[in-house]
Amino acid sequence: MFARNVGTIDRALRIIVGLALIAAFFLNPEANLRWLYLIGIVPLATGLLGTCGLYSLLGINTCGLRKS
Repeated sequence: MFARNVGTIDRALRIIVGLALIAAFFLNPEANLRWLYLIGIVPLATGLLGTCGLYSLLGINTCGLRKS
């Protein structure tokens, strides 16, 4: 489907940030603009899938070099 362009460390950080933002959504119910925490879905999804649309558009690839 899509080529992976998100490396291991990048993926781990995206998953951690995504989970933290989603957790903040549930742990901080009285915050103004609380719905903004749901932006955590984006880094979580890109971390789990291993591909980032913005990286594709910009030609960025944080995966290591593949040996042939």
